[in-house]
Amino acid sequence: MPAGNEDDVKLFQSIGLSEQKAKETLKNANVTKNLKLAINEAVKHGSITQDTGVLLYHLASKIKNQIADKISFITNYIVEKKLDNIQRLDVALIYLLANVNDDLDITKFEESCGIGIIISPEQIEEEVEKIIKAHKDEILEKRYRFNSGPLMQQVRNVLKWADGKAIKNEFDIQLLDLLGPKVESDLASVPKQAKQSKDKQMKTKKTEITKDEQKEMSNNEKVGVQTISELMKTKVNFHKPGENYKTDGYIVTPYTHHLLQKHLEATGGKVITRFPPEPNGILHIGHAKAININFGYATAYDGICYLRYDDTNPEKEEEKFFVGIQEMVEWLGYKPAAITHSSDYFQQLYDWAIELIKKDLAYVCHQSSEEMKGFNPPLSPWRDRPIEESLQLFNDMKDGLLEEGEATLRLKVTLEEGKQDPVAYRIKYSPHHRTSDKWCIYPTYDYTHCLCDSIENITHSLCTKEFQSRRSSYYWLCNSLNIYCPVQWEYGRLNVNYTVVSKRKIAKLIQEGIVSDWDDPRLFTLTALRRRGFPPEAINNFCAQMGVTGAQATVDPAALEAAVRDILNFTAPRHMVVLEPIKLTIRNFSHEKAIKLNVSDFPNEPEKKHHEITFDEIVYIEAMDFKEIEEKDFRRLTPKQPVGLKHAGVVITFENIEKDASGNITNIVVRQDPVSKKNKPKAFIHWVSNPSLASVRLYERLFKHKNPEDTNEVPNGFLSDINPSSKKEIVAYMDGSLAKTAEVNDKFQFERIGFFSVDLDTKPGKLVFNRTVTLKEDAGKV
Repeated sequence: MPAGNEDDVKLFQSIGLSEQKAKETLKNANVTKNLKLAINEAVKHGSITQDTGVLLYHLASKIKNQIADKISFITNYIVEKKLDNIQRLDVALIYLLANVNDDLDITKFEESCGIGIIISPEQIEEEVEKIIKAHKDEILEKRYRFNSGPLMQQVRNVLKWADGKAIKNEFDIQLLDLLGPKVESDLASVPKQAKQSKDKQMKTKKTEITKDEQKEMSNNEKVGVQTISELMKTKVNFHKPGENYKTDGYIVTPYTHHLLQKHLEATGGKVITRFPPEPNGILHIGHAKAININFGYATAYDGICYLRYDDTNPEKEEEKFFVGIQEMVEWLGYKPAAITHSSDYFQQLYDWAIELIKKDLAYVCHQSSEEMKGFNPPLSPWRDRPIEESLQLFNDMKDGLLEEGEATLRLKVTLEEGKQDPVAYRIKYSPHHRTSDKWCIYPTYDYTHCLCDSIENITHSLCTKEFQSRRSSYYWLCNSLNIYCPVQWEYGRLNVNYTVVSKRKIAKLIQEGIVSDWDDPRLFTLTALRRRGFPPEAINNFCAQMGVTGAQATVDPAALEAAVRDILNFTAPRHMVVLEPIKLTIRNFSHEKAIKLNVSDFPNEPEKKHHEITFDEIVYIEAMDFKEIEEKDFRRLTPKQPVGLKHAGVVITFENIEKDASGNITNIVVRQDPVSKKNKPKAFIHWVSNPSLASVRLYERLFKHKNPEDTNEVPNGFLSDINPSSKKEIVAYMDGSLAKTAEVNDKFQFERIGFFSVDLDTKPGKLVFNRTVTLKEDAGKV
């Protein structure tokens, strides 16, 4: 790393960023510039606290270019504690942006940000007490299964500038004071309810993607829809079946209306689409968009979609790719109406080639592939060869009398991009997985695709933008043969930063031992995303949010991760897991032996499933939740500051510390006291007692630069851009209930840490978890 970058990493670490987060920040030049300016301004006023660091990072990430000249102004408000939380800071940025062209009215600015308004603990206590009193009967009836979430929101509505965590702590304390410790009935298992569909679950809360989670979604139209069905029914305006001629650019011939009528008789007016992958690699995130558009459009209009393998390159096709593609289509929730192959139609395609030669619309050419390269190569000297000669040579090609590369069949047509006479057939002496040695000539995409679409009565041939230049040959071929002509619609490709999706490049990563296989969780193949724990619904919703426009979308992985959180927030049970454990011994543990606590899998919906955890004299907490040396604004355990243990109903207070000869902490002795109104901790932390062990894999981006394939960004090639910290494996402590119930592909939220999925490497007695995504708030944590 250059010396300048090392200095910047240290500068960013000085405000509380981890080394990894600092390095990630440096990849964004705009945020880096903003953050350096904010830090330099802040240090003029003294040292930067952790809370100030959080706000400075948030400022640098969120401020728009139009008001970038206000960084120093806002920084001063931050260090003076006038803008003392994210909520106030966001309001400040919105106000400045809305008044960018006006003289700044300081009074109105401060009023809008709530500057000077202090919400005291007493105010929070009073408001919580008032609301709990109003709902006392219902709370007493439901006890710990009462959902306090809506009541907390009521408090936030009344006390606009109150700290959310303070409200939560006050509710926990007052509920404990009202209800007392949990009794046997509170610990009893909740009767199982009929399983709701995920669609119904999602209706309970509108899915949102925050601005932070959408950062760097360049070139993407924010279409304002959440599902593929909604997208297709409200944002897509394709022609109706049989009305192909109403589409711009569609070629109408004297046969068109007759052929459309026959088409409607054959299809009954149904929408028919197809997803046509080449079976020579594993599907990636870009294919997910194509799958959703093709299957999604058909589904939205009660139509059908085929999975058609474009199997015209026999030397590159393997059985595992056929199986893998179908598996991923079905994993995303789609069932093909039929599975077809271009090879199903080889005989018909060959017969049509003969017909084109007879019409003098195709000819056999002997130019090499090198001679045909480029947009304006010289016309073939064999372009006007006699029809009979081309017929004989094409037959010789079919019969194996010519060598590979010695001849091709070319079409007499100019493509939209100006390229002339695309190749329709080439010689390949490779056995085909379905037709064996029957053929030694194979059709190209330009020739095959449109004709297969016609055979299958496809109503909407939906493809990515790079195929727009082939539209002219698509319509020309169908019309030259006087057969039904579908409509080709193009949409922009979906690309993701910090990855490669090329089959060749992924194969190189596997060959070099950088990733384990096509499903390595650091890749963006669909098998990799599944293994990492991404729910298929999240991928589908993410594709819906990209829209169906002609613009190419290049998005940051954070946008996809946001869609993942939106699903897992509702579906992943919460458990306590400690990644970096420190041992605590409770000196005055108040029970003769370990006790069992019944904890909700979904704290905001306590009526849902529960699990049992053990609370004992020895517990383990995260290393980050203890500081031996006092730090201002640190809210967790220190020698002078107690902290609450989640779910246990106790506050622990430091008594003494034990270390080994190297100075490493081996044990912290603490005292426990019950939580009460008079004994309120500043924070509650998670913990584990009598733990089971698990292997946890923490994944980061595989590449250091946004576009590892860009030689301007990465002059030495994508293999030189590997992030050495992209995978880290640690041993974690988890509660025993998780060890007993977790199965491969199950997904969980580790409280205060992130979302995790059980990896297929799991074996009896050895759980392996993959980190799917961090919690939402971790995105800006410093």
